[in-house]
Order: sequence, then C-alpha cells, then structure tokens
Amino acid sequence: MKQTYDVNVESFTPLISPVSIKTELPLTDDAVKTVIAGRRDVENILLKKDRRLLVIAGPCSIHDPDAALEYAHKMVELRQEVKEKIDLIMRVYFEKPRTTIGWKGLINDPLLNASYNMDEGLREARSLLIDINGMGLPAATEILDPIIPQYIAGLLTWVAIGARTTESQTHREIASGLSMPVGFKNSTDGSIDAAVNAMMAAGSPQHFLGIDPKGYTSVVSTKGNPFGHIVLRGGPHPNYDPVSVGKVIEKLKIKKLLEAVVIDCSHDNSGQKFAGQPFVFKSVLDQRLENNSGIIGAMLESNLFEGSQKCDGNLKTLKYGVSITDECISWDTTMDLIRYAYDRL
Repeated sequence: MKQTYDVNVESFTPLISPVSIKTELPLTDDAVKTVIAGRRDVENILLKKDRRLLVIAGPCSIHDPDAALEYAHKMVELRQEVKEKIDLIMRVYFEKPRTTIGWKGLINDPLLNASYNMDEGLREARSLLIDINGMGLPAATEILDPIIPQYIAGLLTWVAIGARTTESQTHREIASGLSMPVGFKNSTDGSIDAAVNAMMAAGSPQHFLGIDPKGYTSVVSTKGNPFGHIVLRGGPHPNYDPVSVGKVIEKLKIKKLLEAVVIDCSHDNSGQKFAGQPFVFKSVLDQRLENNSGIIGAMLESNLFEGSQKCDGNLKTLKYGVSITDECISWDTTMDLIRYAYDRL
C-alpha cells in the first residue's frame, strides 16, 4: 500500500524540550528582576501611569551574539543615563518572516550556512537573553514560530506580532497567553483593522493547540492578554503622521481598547532606508511634545554600524556589527537620537 502522509517530508529531527533547555540554561536572579520590572514599566506606560517615552531599539536581526552583547553593554549605560524620561529596551530579534525565501534568523539557522541546527539556535538565543537581562537591560523580540515562546518567553519584556502575522488566528491565540505586553503591527497593505481585531482577540480567553513545557502537544487555555496595542509600521504610504495617528486613536477609543500607539521608525515609515529613521523619530517626538498622549513609544532598527550587507554563508567575510537583513542606523546615531529626545522631553 502506498503511503498517503508525509509524502514531501524528507526527515524529522527531534528537538530539545523547553523544560530541558530551561534546566540547562536557567534564569538568573538578576534576569528575573529585570524581566518583572521591565514588564511592569511597559504596562504602566501603556496605562499612562508612567509618562516616560518607550523606545525599543536594536538590530533588525541578531546573527552574531558577540556583536549583540557589545551593543547591549553600550545600551545599558545609555538606559541608565536617560531612565528618568525614557524607558529604553533592546530589540533582540531571532526570527525573520520571509515573503518568499531567505535566512529565517538565528534560531532557525545559527551558523548561517543552511545547516539548520535549531537546538543550537535555541541555546544561543536563550543564553544571549539571559546575559542581556542579567545586565539589567530588558529585551524585546517578535514571536513568529508558535512553539518558540515556551523556550524564551520567560526572558522577554515586550513582544511584537509582525505585519505578516497580525491577521493569523494562531498568533492572536498565542498572544492571548503571553505574559508580557504585545504590540500588533498594521498589515503590509497599511490596514489598521487587522491589528485592532488582533487586540480584541488576544484580549479574550482562547483555547488552541500548542506545546507544554515538556514539548508535548496540548490544548492550551488562556486568560487573555490585557496589554495588546498597536504598532504603526507604514504600508504603501507612511502612517506616522498626526492625521494617521489620530485616526488610529479614534478607532481604538470607539472599540474601547488601549489608546496607545508605538511608531516603528523603520520599515515602510522610513522607505526601508536607515537614513529615514531619524526623521521619523523626530516627528514622533514633536507629536509627543504637542501633547499627543496616544503615542507612547517608538522603535528603531539599530546596530553597531549603519547600513546592511549581504550574507553569503561565510561568517569570516561579514563586516562586524552590520545587519544582514534590513538597514540599521549606527550606534552613534542611536545614542544621539536618544539623548536628543531626553533633552527635549
């Protein structure tokens, strides 16, 4: 009898269980303190109890843990410098959505050579998050694969659901059970409705298939996440301007949802060019200073050095501290922007 299942599957490779990797790489006391305090701060910013500006900045994607740690050491010093007016969180992205094909991030392919050693990718990701949180620096990432939260979610202060997955029922259900605030990006076509609907779905109890800490397939029942909010990343046209933001705030008010918006200064808001990010960030700041309380934060794609580079799979040929995915502003530019915001706020 011919086989009717897994016809196009080449192989199955067992994956380390969440509980095993948590035992191997446990949270430190310092990391736990950072995560708990970081989540509380973001929740208070969303509720307008904390008037600081939330800024999530860091590499478009992490491909070199050493460079990421150097960036983190710089950021933790700046975080302390501006903490009275700005809540600075590091963007630590391990998964990259792809429109067609391409490198899908450190967890999927940590050696950048199509070897897909995901056990190693999960270890590197968790280890890096432990180190960053241990410095006292909260971390943020995008959740893409549904099973990944069981491995690293305990180390995250804030997460995003991306423009390509905000419409996904699976990701809305996952967000309903996450332990931290979740930002839903508007769709790539610029539509806000998908993100608004996602907030409503994620704020409600859900029941869906997932994995438990031992890695067993389970029915997951959630309470609902009350801290979903909108992230504006542009579409066919930028949407960080006061008119666009005003329309979003009005829609949130009608739906009785959190009237809180984070502006993504990169992606389509900057025309996919790193040089456009400072202009968007300063516009966000101007709107804040004009008493637009709906804007609670901004995101920057930032690395040690500006621009981006192609990755041919040879780590030795890559420039240190330069993105291999989207273009990023440099650390020097990031520091100047954060200090500029601090002085004006």
